[in-house]
Amino acid sequence: MTSDTTATAAAAAPAAVRRHRVVIRFAGDSGDGMQLTGDRFTAQAAQFGNDLSTLPDFPAEIRAPAGTLPGVSSFQVHFADHDIVTPGDRPDVLVAMNPAALRANVGDLPRGGTVIVNTDEFTSRNLAKAGYAADPLEDGSLSAHQVHKVAMTTLTRGALAGTGLGKKDAERAKNMFALGLLSWMYHRPAEGTERFLRAKFARSPQVAEANVLAFRAGHAYGETTEAFAVTYEVAPAHPAPGEYRQITGNTALAHGIVAAGWTTGLPVFLGTYPITPASDILHELAGHKAMGVITFQAEDEIAGVGAALGASFSGALGVTTTSGPGICLMSESIGLGVSLELPLLVVDVQRGGPSTGLPTKTEQADLLQAMFGRNGESPVPVIAPRSPGDCFHAVLEAAAVAVRYRTPVMVLSDGALANGSEPWLIPDANSLEPVDPDLATGPNAPDGSGEFWPYLRDERTLARPWAVPGTPGLEHRIGGLEKQDGKGGISYDPDNHDRMVRLRRAKIDGIPVPELEVDDPPLADTDSTVGSGSGPGADRADLLVLGWGSTYGPITAAARRVRGLGHRVATAHLRYLNPLPAGLGDVLARYRTVLLPEMNLGQLALLLRAHHLVDVISYTKVSGLPFRAEELQDVFLDHLDRGPRADGMSFRRSR
Repeated sequence: MTSDTTATAAAAAPAAVRRHRVVIRFAGDSGDGMQLTGDRFTAQAAQFGNDLSTLPDFPAEIRAPAGTLPGVSSFQVHFADHDIVTPGDRPDVLVAMNPAALRANVGDLPRGGTVIVNTDEFTSRNLAKAGYAADPLEDGSLSAHQVHKVAMTTLTRGALAGTGLGKKDAERAKNMFALGLLSWMYHRPAEGTERFLRAKFARSPQVAEANVLAFRAGHAYGETTEAFAVTYEVAPAHPAPGEYRQITGNTALAHGIVAAGWTTGLPVFLGTYPITPASDILHELAGHKAMGVITFQAEDEIAGVGAALGASFSGALGVTTTSGPGICLMSESIGLGVSLELPLLVVDVQRGGPSTGLPTKTEQADLLQAMFGRNGESPVPVIAPRSPGDCFHAVLEAAAVAVRYRTPVMVLSDGALANGSEPWLIPDANSLEPVDPDLATGPNAPDGSGEFWPYLRDERTLARPWAVPGTPGLEHRIGGLEKQDGKGGISYDPDNHDRMVRLRRAKIDGIPVPELEVDDPPLADTDSTVGSGSGPGADRADLLVLGWGSTYGPITAAARRVRGLGHRVATAHLRYLNPLPAGLGDVLARYRTVLLPEMNLGQLALLLRAHHLVDVISYTKVSGLPFRAEELQDVFLDHLDRGPRADGMSFRRSR
């Protein structure tokens, strides 16, 4: 190549623009492979070293009509050169594989955002299915955006012309063409994707090669076309040293359950029935038999939790996983676990309700069900992870509580955590705290009779002994009828029942909960008085934003934005919902206004008002989608602008 040719090629190459963060949304029909496309782009970002967060969005219908709005599937990935906590509010780039995908998502695209469309699908028939009266690519309705029209289907067929695949099979690879194009635009590494495709389709080498060729064709199209004036670079982030992997919430829950078997030294038994969005936990655990995990897919939720409780009785760590409708069916057996005082791990991956509701959408509306959804006084600890990676630590902590205190424990994840992903620092197994199950080994009667008393309690934890069936001398009866304190026989004595109910409550209330941490940094400009807090000593913010579960990400991101605007706002996040941190009431009382965003109609706010007599202000959302940071930013500013009332009480937002 001559020097002149080299100079010409260099001049023709698109300029590379540095970005600190980018949000991309892939959208198409449910059969277009958008989840795979988004997942592969996410893997590329992880391999490159970016921090990332994702939000898959699935159709609620298994076979929604092709080309219609209910059938649109999307995957949003937010990647950056710094720490991020949400999958992003609005996409900078929307890849729309058909008119329905465009119509369903273009409203989220900011002015000046980029749209890449597969023009082959913009036929009159598909436009009508999506509800378009005219072609949006021609009528000027997208003039506020940068639109790139790419005939992806045609170009994919052309790239695969020599593979021997039929037209329909060749067209299925168009999602890999789109992935190749975006990989070129953002300088993503390609080797990992090609290895993945060959491994995924190893049983069909022809299909594997076709997908690789389509991916390369998309990459080459970006290089050779003059339609894209610039490419973009997002530098790697700089997390704490260690080994990381990309992980979803459900995978983290599964790995946490495996780790719980390691820390307790107990075999793990999962008894469950598949249900969206919890099924992936079963799928993941089924592959870990070598780690002492037994999985049992039961005929329904009642059988699943019954088998898990039976496994706990036999000396294993019993686990069941489900979503809200399954919890309804499991309630009696969970109550039995409370009465038997046996360890049981119950993972509820919450989804939109009631009833079947929105199976593929997220919600936080099972809190009151987890707290009170059983007959009688039957308290259980409730723990909620805050991010996909945190699901590992939350379920590990829940298992430790279950074993030490001989009780069912509820873990409240949700659809956003379950399907979302982020980089996860892989812990050293030897660094995990061991948990002694302290199985009973012999008679324990305090009167020296040589008998075994199954309800003689540990003075520190109030937990009863855990006796494995078949251990000589430890025979005892179980069942749902009330037990005699200490000796464990069936008892109908009123005073005994009152004592046992109070003991079970005291056992849960006595679980040590870490002190609530409040993030309330001072303003960067110490001379500024904007939103500086006028409470006692003006040493704290006026507004405390409290959260739980998956609201951690948007609350944290919104607080960062508000602080960047020169306002002071405090945040705190609850991990334990039962029991609550001991000093929570004092923390709430320090702030003039306490705001609590929830993806329900104010369930935790109701509990906090009852527990602490604090005027907690609810901000609620039940759309099936997570909060956006920009949405919460506006709410925070709204309450900061109002300021405290003259009588010291906070304003309540009308909803």
